[in-house]
Amino acid sequence: ITTELQIKSGAWKTKPGGSVAAYVIVEMTVTDPVKIEEYRKLAAASIAAHGGRFLARGGKTEVLDGDWKPQRVVVIEFPSIEQAGIWRSSSGPRRSSS
Repeated sequence: ITTELQIKSGAWKTKPGGSVAAYVIVEMTVTDPVKIEEYRKLAAASIAAHGGRFLARGGKTEVLDGDWKPQRVVVIEFPSIEQAGIWRSSSGPRRSSS
């Protein structure tokens, strides 16, 4: 499986009580539809273990400006920028190439 995950941008939102959520926006290219199913399970467990949750996974995309043509976009919310950074630094699945 060759799956590329690229952090395209990040954003922060203040939640009630002053905590700040962090959002990871990923552009993913899937080259093996069979192996991606196992990868999805591992990635979901890794994200959940770090307090994250999926806000959007796949589906139709519509580009409103420019010529960006993503195959798959994933949006993940973490409770803080620190948690997002810990997840990004962890050994869990984010990028896979085999």
